[in-house]
Amino acid sequence: MAKEYSGSPKHHQLEAKRKRLSWILGVSGLCILSYIFGAWQNTPAPTNRSEAYNRVGCDVPPAGNGVPLSSSSLSSSPSSSSNTLDFQSHHQVEINNSGGVQKFPPCDMSYSEYTPCQDPVRGRKFDRTMLRYRERHCPAKEELLHCQIPAPPKYKTPFKWPQSRDYAWYDNIPHRELSIEKAVQNWIQVEGDRFRFPGGGTMFPRGADAYIDDINELIPLTSGSIRTAIDTGCGVASWGAYLLRRDILAMSFAPRDTHEAQVQFALERGVPAMIGIMASQRLPYPARAFDMAHCSRCLIPWHKFDGMYLIEVDRVLRPGGYWILSGPPIRWKKYWRGWERTQEDLKQEQDAIEGVAKSLCWKKVIEKNDLAIWQKPINHIECNKRKKVYKTPHICKSDNPDTAWYRNMETCITPLPEASSSDEVAGGALEKWPQRAFAIPPRISTGSIPGISAENFQEDNELWKDRVTHYKRNLPLAQGRYRNIMDMNAYLGGFAAALVKYPVWVMNVVPANSNQDTLGVIYERGFIGTYQDWCEAFSTYPRTYDLIHAGGVFSIYQDRCDISYILLEMDRILRPEGTVIFRDTVEVLVKIKAITDGMRWKSQIMDHESGPFNPEKILVAVKNYWTGEATQKKN
Repeated sequence: MAKEYSGSPKHHQLEAKRKRLSWILGVSGLCILSYIFGAWQNTPAPTNRSEAYNRVGCDVPPAGNGVPLSSSSLSSSPSSSSNTLDFQSHHQVEINNSGGVQKFPPCDMSYSEYTPCQDPVRGRKFDRTMLRYRERHCPAKEELLHCQIPAPPKYKTPFKWPQSRDYAWYDNIPHRELSIEKAVQNWIQVEGDRFRFPGGGTMFPRGADAYIDDINELIPLTSGSIRTAIDTGCGVASWGAYLLRRDILAMSFAPRDTHEAQVQFALERGVPAMIGIMASQRLPYPARAFDMAHCSRCLIPWHKFDGMYLIEVDRVLRPGGYWILSGPPIRWKKYWRGWERTQEDLKQEQDAIEGVAKSLCWKKVIEKNDLAIWQKPINHIECNKRKKVYKTPHICKSDNPDTAWYRNMETCITPLPEASSSDEVAGGALEKWPQRAFAIPPRISTGSIPGISAENFQEDNELWKDRVTHYKRNLPLAQGRYRNIMDMNAYLGGFAAALVKYPVWVMNVVPANSNQDTLGVIYERGFIGTYQDWCEAFSTYPRTYDLIHAGGVFSIYQDRCDISYILLEMDRILRPEGTVIFRDTVEVLVKIKAITDGMRWKSQIMDHESGPFNPEKILVAVKNYWTGEATQKKN
């Protein structure tokens, strides 16, 4: 019988395995201890919840509602605090500070209200036909400013909403012209150190509220079926301001013209608005975007140029949408003397407008007192039959009706999607507001946007619900600190939808060169927005937004244009002490931070809401409060 010796091969193998396992465990343990020791040296663990919030420059939020971020609450540089995350240690990113931070000087005070792409001086060089000189004409590369636009010397934080609807500080927009020129029409009044906006207008001397009530007697404004509106030639946007209490969101626009700062007044009050004009190019909005369009003495020649401007309104109106007209030539028999025009001229103009509307297959709903209202058909079944008899304007044969960025207007009718019966809404019917915000938009349910399904839409909603919950820990979204918000890369409008319960509105921007045109989806959800190329300036005045969200924007544009000019543009439109949220890779955020450190911004890179292992990070920045010098003279 064989004996088992202690020196047998089996015993030696077991002993060797034990030693190897012990060696591996020992080395692993040393590595873990070294890592913990190194992490402890660089970022000491917070002992309580308060310290965790202070690490990102915030106090503990009361009741989870968030606390205001200020420039003083964010550390100015990685070396200013031992608590700051050392991204050089944990990410393979080279941060070159050998040359120091590049400082951006303040621009001259003459640029305090500079609108780069609607600069009146540059505009005078262009053709005045069809008001082309008031369209977007952006500066050439050599004309771009490499400085920061200053606020007026006595700039104050604007009034909070809803008080801001009726009041604005005079020192923020020191223009009395409209209070004098439009005194009788009750647009705006100066009361000591502030402006008051009584809600008056050229065609609504009793106030915008009463005027809107008159409209509501003719079409249903409060049922939820009308949610998005466009106001062409909006003045100080009183119509849009008073629609908000009826849950109607209006995109108001007006040119930068002799009525100085009218759009600036609107945005200062917390009312959605853009600089814009109906001239030769399409409005920067998709087809079938608005439930209602409005013109109150907007002075747009609707009957001229083969009805091209009314044809453009038809393009952006949803099937079944309304067009409301007040002012010349409506009710000309009463007002012709005050308008200083002949009865024959005004009658001819109204007949011409009626003719264009009929050629678009619109139905005149009513003309009562100072108001006339038309309705666009819900589909083109009958219109296509009529076009066999009435040839002009013909139905467009062009490719994409949503294309609107620097695209010339056309004198043909934008075709509606096919409908199978006369009572079917072309492109799909929308839910009433507020269900519309989270219902699957028809453009997605019908598969009109390749690569985006109903599941993608629902996932995006959940994603933004989590993100806003994360933001809310540090940002006072519910406390009136922010009113005007911009999403520079809005995708499906998930950010705006997640903010719908807060007292804010969002300008949803879809990059004009985006692979997926989703702006139509955003409008179908009951939100507003525009196309934009971020290598150019946005169509707004300085200091008009409280919070800007830039998710993935710089990954899109870093190889297309100098990102320092995009950041300077963000600085131009951001109010003093406004906030910016960047979401991008660490490499991109480090580039951004290196530039914003020279822009009087305070910023901090933070981990993704899902944790530190997500490659996408968040950079929160706050613009410092500073103003221009009162002694500087305009050239």
